[in-house]
Amino acid sequence: MEDRIVILTGAGLSAESGLGTFRDEGGLWTKYDLAEVATPEGFAADPHKVHDFYNARRRNCLEAAPNPAHHALARLQQARPESVSLVTQNVDDLLERAGAADVIHMHGSLTRAKCAACAASWDQRSDMDPAAACPACAAPATRPDIVWFGEYPYHMEAIWDLLRAADLFVAIGTSGQVYPAAAFVQDAARAGARTLELNLEDSDTSRDFHETRRGPASRLVPAWVAEALGG
Repeated sequence: MEDRIVILTGAGLSAESGLGTFRDEGGLWTKYDLAEVATPEGFAADPHKVHDFYNARRRNCLEAAPNPAHHALARLQQARPESVSLVTQNVDDLLERAGAADVIHMHGSLTRAKCAACAASWDQRSDMDPAAACPACAAPATRPDIVWFGEYPYHMEAIWDLLRAADLFVAIGTSGQVYPAAAFVQDAARAGARTLELNLEDSDTSRDFHETRRGPASRLVPAWVAEALGG
């Protein structure tokens, strides 16, 4: 087993838990105008519409349960806590509920709120309202703590450092269409890491991986984790 493993997870990891993917046929972005619900401009134009969208997604998330892929990744991290890093594009908390710790949420979290006025953030598992006062500055500017289009992902310096030090980079359930995450495989390989993709079908970056495996995450991920742990 490689010493330092960086794992990137995308929507395909949580799809079997009932959480929608984004860019597949029938995905969320085919049903909603992303300019209206996933941009700062959309929030400024109609904060109630944006909150309605994310309140529904949050309720869906909280009703969902981790699937075998989440549990397998948590088991791997628990076995090698000093050398396995989990980075996710997902905004759900299913990895944490499966037992994972210190998950790096580069696109934010459905279970956190943020103040559009002072940028304070806090845990929020119930529905949000744009009129709710920020606990830090009291401004009525509550928004989901989600990285929207046109905003810079969180924790990027830490992620780049992990990729540069990785012995193995694994991408699970990602489309390979969203940057900067779509460039992670090339960055990790350039730094000397082996690269593995576990995905239901080919992604836009499949050709950049040393190895690809195809199938549902609930089957592929537990099998790979068992292999990585030597049993």
